[in-house]
Amino acid sequence: MRSVAVSGIGFVTCVGNDKGAVSDNLRAQRHGIVRFPPFQGAEFPVHVAGAVQGFEVGSTDQEDWTLPGDMPPLRMEQLRSLPPHGTYALHAAAQAIADARLTPDEVSSPRTGMYTASSGSSMMLHSNIDRMHRLGPRRCPPQGIVSSIAGTLNFNLVSYFKIQGSSTGFVSACASSGHALGHAVDEVALGRQDRMIVVGAEDCNADTILPFAGLRALSNSDDPDTASRPFDRRRDGFVGTGGAVVMILEDEQTAIARNAPIYARVAGWGQGSDGFHSMMPHPRGEGLVRAMRNALAAAGLSPERIDYLNAHATSTQAGDVAELHAIREVFGQGAHVQISSTKALTGHALSLSSIMESAFCVMALKEGWMPASAHITEPDPAAEGINILRETRHGDYALAMSNSSGFGGANVSVIFERV
Repeated sequence: MRSVAVSGIGFVTCVGNDKGAVSDNLRAQRHGIVRFPPFQGAEFPVHVAGAVQGFEVGSTDQEDWTLPGDMPPLRMEQLRSLPPHGTYALHAAAQAIADARLTPDEVSSPRTGMYTASSGSSMMLHSNIDRMHRLGPRRCPPQGIVSSIAGTLNFNLVSYFKIQGSSTGFVSACASSGHALGHAVDEVALGRQDRMIVVGAEDCNADTILPFAGLRALSNSDDPDTASRPFDRRRDGFVGTGGAVVMILEDEQTAIARNAPIYARVAGWGQGSDGFHSMMPHPRGEGLVRAMRNALAAAGLSPERIDYLNAHATSTQAGDVAELHAIREVFGQGAHVQISSTKALTGHALSLSSIMESAFCVMALKEGWMPASAHITEPDPAAEGINILRETRHGDYALAMSNSSGFGGANVSVIFERV
């Protein structure tokens, strides 16, 4: 089994569109949540979101979009096949490839693959189906399918970057990019690929976020400063966000030979399922317990070795408590591991969340700090005896774990090691 390292990262998020801005904002506990203009009508019970800045992609006609000046070049036929989050992903992928110092020939190689994760674009899908019913199938945009369905990132990015290695898309709700990341680790560790480009992205608009109001899962707060507050007793739901994050996973010796930056080593990963309910987590977090223990076993580590844990905690009543039970089961009451949920600052990015928070972990490991859990005024009683980090902690440490959980009780844990 080859050692797998993270050699590049790229960000388009509500807390910054490059790694410098993201690092600065997380360390200073500056959130990216705003009163979201599309949610301000009286008919909306939800008013805030983690808005992505610099991209005007609210129209269903791509020719109306305004993109950042440093976007990779796009021909009109390429633009017309993209969903809104495809533009985020393209921007973040270009950052990560440049960060990893990869040449075009190294990207477009049989030894380089790409795994992606997103739920597709509900906005584009709704627009295309509505047009089909109103005007007939032959009046649908020719590229309407590839700009909307769940595989859209894979279709577009694999062709754009001329990927020749392994490629597929993952859909397991909020664990999707965790599964993409874990299986990409295996591709490199087993020698099937020298490197994998792993992409997670989601739209940031009403069609992606507001359906969760039907589950009563979204916060009804209109205060951006306190709406997202994982582990707080008065939390009332998650805040939606979108964006894109890309990580380059590479055989460590290959990366060193190229003089690439090494952010961290992937020590191990694991997964486990609740087998309980299509939407609700197991009350005791049993599937997440299995995922964390499987990750520890894969890494050959005991729980007390983990220094920091980035929790999935979305700021929902049931989800946060289930994860706290799982953490206590794995690490024990009063364990030293420091825990936080960066969703207090970013909101919940759905299928993007796992790779986004994993990228936060590897960046923080390399730079020597731990992100805090913001906006807690009264900790949930279920958190008693668990070390929830309330202020940014500075200093080197060795090992970080990142958790993610999705519908159907899908759970993924990934462990990163400082190099």
